[in-house]
Amino acid sequence: MQIFHQSAARAFPQEQLHADLLVAGGGLSGLCAALAAAREGLQVVLVQDRPVLGGNASSEVRLWANGATSHMGNNNRWAREGGIMGEILEENLYRNKEGNPVMFDLVLLDMAQREPGLTLLLNTALFEVSTDGQRITSVKGFNAINETFYLITAEQFCDATGDGVLGYLAGAEYRVGAEAIEELGEKMAPGEHFGHKLGHSIYFYTKRTEGPVRFTPPSFALREITAIPRYTRLTSTLNGCDLWWLEWGGRLDTVHDSEAIKWELWKIVWGVWDYIKNSGNFPDAENMTIEWVGAIPGKRESRRFMGEHLLCQQDIIEQSDHYDAVAYGGWSIDLHPADGVYSTHDGCRQFHSKGTYTIPLRCLYSRSLDNLFLTGRLISASHVAFGSARVMCTCGLLGEVVGRAAALCRQHKFTPRELAQRENVPLLQQHLQAVGCYLPRHRLNDPTRGATVCASSEYSFSDLPASGEWLGLHARMALLAPLKAGEPLPSLTFTLRATTPQRLRVSLLTSEKPGNYTPEKILSERELSVAQTGDHTLHFDYAAPHDQYLFIVFDRNEEVEIALTDIDLPGIITVFNSQNPRVAKHASQIVDGDFGVEAFDFWLPRRRPHNLLPALHLGSPLRCYQAENVLNGRLRPEQHFNGWAPSPEDEQPTMVWRWAQPQLINALTLVFDNDFDNAMETVQMGHHFAVNPHCVTRYRLWIDETLAADVTENHQSVNEHRFSTPRQASEIKLEILATAGALPVLYSLNVR
Repeated sequence: MQIFHQSAARAFPQEQLHADLLVAGGGLSGLCAALAAAREGLQVVLVQDRPVLGGNASSEVRLWANGATSHMGNNNRWAREGGIMGEILEENLYRNKEGNPVMFDLVLLDMAQREPGLTLLLNTALFEVSTDGQRITSVKGFNAINETFYLITAEQFCDATGDGVLGYLAGAEYRVGAEAIEELGEKMAPGEHFGHKLGHSIYFYTKRTEGPVRFTPPSFALREITAIPRYTRLTSTLNGCDLWWLEWGGRLDTVHDSEAIKWELWKIVWGVWDYIKNSGNFPDAENMTIEWVGAIPGKRESRRFMGEHLLCQQDIIEQSDHYDAVAYGGWSIDLHPADGVYSTHDGCRQFHSKGTYTIPLRCLYSRSLDNLFLTGRLISASHVAFGSARVMCTCGLLGEVVGRAAALCRQHKFTPRELAQRENVPLLQQHLQAVGCYLPRHRLNDPTRGATVCASSEYSFSDLPASGEWLGLHARMALLAPLKAGEPLPSLTFTLRATTPQRLRVSLLTSEKPGNYTPEKILSERELSVAQTGDHTLHFDYAAPHDQYLFIVFDRNEEVEIALTDIDLPGIITVFNSQNPRVAKHASQIVDGDFGVEAFDFWLPRRRPHNLLPALHLGSPLRCYQAENVLNGRLRPEQHFNGWAPSPEDEQPTMVWRWAQPQLINALTLVFDNDFDNAMETVQMGHHFAVNPHCVTRYRLWIDETLAADVTENHQSVNEHRFSTPRQASEIKLEILATAGALPVLYSLNVR
């Protein structure tokens, strides 16, 4: 028994903490920043004002995390985010391929809890910041659950709160709304009629029941559904983030009016459900109930803080490669009308670039303060560029960059501004790649310190035998295959059939920009005569001036079929000139005005397990899968395949690296294949495989004659092995013992 007598006043307790880095905000960007810094040896405090991690990706909002792959609806091949963001996606796929949002919460919480250098404060809101000159010195937070105040001091700070709570309280420069076209020359800059901010959304989940369920709407539900111009899009089968366009609030203050926006969204959601249940237009909804409605809205846009570079439309569309490029994006420039669901505009205006673009480090710290990093959707970007960079997988990638940058700043006593200088930023660019974080159009210099490499075998790409399956050419189809610099394209023999004589054009194309996968440059064309079933050989008489991917394009002809194989190869895929309605309205980007963007065709793969390859015979093998590829410092297919794959007959594939002089090794990072073209949306959609087939699931790693690692049940593309004391090595051997069902692939061994 405890008895507390009356007193004049009481105060909640205060706890004091100190960190090398304080990260404010526990969405994907903040979590990735905290994990990255903690893995670099920093003591990190992660402050999150919600009971779970993940932000808009959490079970509180339930938006699928997406990024450069854009639902596999654009031309960004093998562009899924790597590093810690990729680790999260792969872990969620392995543990939660069904897309349960509660399980995704668990994946994130588990990753944070098992990191020894990371202190996690959930349900804790920051309310005060102290500064000394140009530096933040401490923050105060309050947890209403345990009634505790926190005073946290740190050397460096990272704002990943979305709304920029930390930067706002510290007095950092920021912007709200859209820049005028005159300021940056952005032709997508919206006018007043379209509006200058994106709104919030609230989703709902439904489920079917055994019998009828009655629904009585609340008093505040929207009564006149025709107030929503797009109400005709409503169906009884829509769920969750399929309803992203139930959006509102872009005309209001999206920070301080959030509660008012939430109530309006609840009004809309319950009015929509009332219409589905009670209008009589959806008879199958009688045996349905609403299972979940978001209690907080998913917020898209509020404050954007100023760094030393303002990312803009031209950076994205022109795919600018900045000297201090440290991350990348690939989602479309995706702007929504400020009036949201009540607008007569389309729910979004989306324009894609022809490939990925890079994001400079100068966007990831405040130009107002010397120790404030920025990450997530509040980085230094215009409203238009924000329309692309705001998506969560891009934000997660930016988070890791900031965490690794903070560690380098501490090690070298740099400010973020000093790290971003031309002579210093390669330290970060190289380190990111060394730990497995892919950076487009960059390479890791000498990943194995001059080692030589040999393998037990190499796969020879020359024949893909027919399986007996056929595919009608109902859309333009292309085989996407790599060619080495100076290598002639061999003759290609395909098997075609038609019931009546047909003419079929086949073209050889490539991209104008190295590393892109938009076939826009015609290299050669041939015309085939197809009748009945027969083999057709194509001679294009072409040699590659540099490493490049080529498209062998078959025109649409519904009377012609092509023979398929059942072999699945890494880095070689079939794509179709088609449309993914989640991210595009047509099979081509249609430019219906002067928006400063380009028109081009979309070439999309099919999702596993519906991917396919044509049966094929090459006049001579292509040099795609050689062991020497693992020395080139590229971490995935780009311009060429860049990986090693052994022969299918090799029962225990082995690769050996040797040095003339022994090396002192602190860590080894292996980069395997986990199909970087596969968009691993985190919730709702669900996926066929828990591990993609080419992933190495069991391997052994030897240093000289000593077993350094014996890994079972691997499901990650990046595997880091750190040693508590440096190891001396003259030879490293990798033995591959199992995969998830297909040919194993290794892209790199990075020695640190």
